Amino acid sequence: MSIGIILFILFVGVPILEIAAFIKIGGWIGLLPTLLGCVVTAVIGAFLVRLQGFEVIRRAQTSLARSELPVDQLAHGVFILIAGVLLMTPGYVTDAMGFLLLVPPLRLQIARGVMAYLKDHAAVQVSGSAWGYETREDTSSGVTIEGEAVEVDDGDGHR
Repeated sequence: MSIGIILFILFVGVPILEIAAFIKIGGWIGLLPTLLGCVVTAVIGAFLVRLQGFEVIRRAQTSLARSELPVDQLAHGVFILIAGVLLMTPGYVTDAMGFLLLVPPLRLQIARGVMAYLKDHAAVQVSGSAWGYETREDTSSGVTIEGEAVEVDDGDGHR
């Protein structure tokens, strides 16, 4: 899928779905409950994101204490962050997507799918330059000069 299609879906498709959901839900339960429901889902979502986020941090710290890389916890953390953004965005469609990302088994399946996609489609390019290059060669002449050092103060506080 090209980046143009993804951006179109994000900036045109999702708002159209949100407007349609607001109209439909507002027709069923009325304006005030619809708006209140949107606020309540954001508050509940923020609480759940905070709770799960702290749990992921705790597990990552445990992995690091065992000298293991917390790759799974980082993936969970990224999806919890995305869930938080979706839940704080006004709307029922984004709230539903955010709540789905807060279900750990589903989040794990999505993470595996994303990783498989990235493994097949991502490209890594590495480039380097001589700037900042540190030589590993021994450049000393082998001559040691012994002596004494004396600090000289010129009277105005400079040395």
